[in-house]
Amino acid sequence: MTTAVIVDAVRTPVAKGKPGGAYSQIHPVDLHAHVLRALVERTGIDPAVVDDVISGAVGQVGEQSGNTARWAVLGAGFPESVPAVTVDRQCGSSQQALHFAAQGVISGAYDVVIASGVESMSHVPIGSQSLGRDFFGTKVGERYRPSLVPQGISAELIANKWNLSRTELDEFSVESHRRAAKAWANGVFDSQITVVNDLRTDETIRPESTVETLAGLRLAFKDDYWVSRYPDIDWRVTAGNSSPVNDGAAALLITSEEAAARLGLTPRARVHSFAVVGDDPVFMLTGIIPATRKVLARAGLGIEDIDVFEVNEAFASVVLAWQRETGASPDKTNINGGAIAIGHPLGASGARIATTLLNNLEQTGGRYGLQVMCEAGGLANATVIERV
Repeated sequence: MTTAVIVDAVRTPVAKGKPGGAYSQIHPVDLHAHVLRALVERTGIDPAVVDDVISGAVGQVGEQSGNTARWAVLGAGFPESVPAVTVDRQCGSSQQALHFAAQGVISGAYDVVIASGVESMSHVPIGSQSLGRDFFGTKVGERYRPSLVPQGISAELIANKWNLSRTELDEFSVESHRRAAKAWANGVFDSQITVVNDLRTDETIRPESTVETLAGLRLAFKDDYWVSRYPDIDWRVTAGNSSPVNDGAAALLITSEEAAARLGLTPRARVHSFAVVGDDPVFMLTGIIPATRKVLARAGLGIEDIDVFEVNEAFASVVLAWQRETGASPDKTNINGGAIAIGHPLGASGARIATTLLNNLEQTGGRYGLQVMCEAGGLANATVIERV
């Protein structure tokens, strides 16, 4: 069977996804095109050999509409013959792009493919694509009466179910900022970055964060309506123990081993195993637990065989619940910080995390890395890569 390998991966520093953020004056297509060009420059490939570009984006409206990946490919200067497609599996969109790319190589449909992602939340705010409309439909509404809930409420439900205190959530967040700041100070991220608009570090890292300062933040999702719906909740989630809104882009070059040899490319890892699951859409963010179990079973590995984990920090409660259920070591998880500090540019996060995972494996000398991403609707993607 053909093996899919990761030749290289690159990301932008992650910017604040609001007016005044470092990328707020950059069109999302141009931001995406920048990482595609950087990937070609880093690897030296002729872009004409790329069979497809598969890209994630969540807010597919306005400046990120109309199959935004196609315009990024053209904006990057690739030949018009290079196709592109935009996929949406919510926060896991560009991780799904990586899965599709690897599946295409393994099946023989592709020799060379790029998996990438972009999100400009300063241009396309979260939820814009729904245009204020009901996107569930009547049957879903009947099945989950009285209604489904926003992700912040899911994070609260998780914190309560796993009895995670406000202090635990804030301690986790402080550690994420500490690890990310240390990684930047030690040059850990330098090799995976392509600079845009003179931004040379992730813009939402707050190394000065303490448990005491986070304790002073207001509860983000507690209001009269949700208190009436969930009167027994002990409310704990704040902006400080949640991921921020961000802009960013990332891209990976995936090939077959044969194509890499023919093109003079040196693979850095192989895509070992991948899985996707559905889970309770009310708790929504717990799909990473069965996804981890499923991908490990497919890989023939145990949790103890994984050298580094990257788990998207949509909310601190999500990762802490996952650790309790899987037994994964905190010392192996998000070793250079996660989305609470680095940021969460929705459609780009899967590719950003894959880029970080690849580099973390090389940093530690480990063999296996596992990445898992919670997604709206109660979905989750999980990927195991093996360093070569």
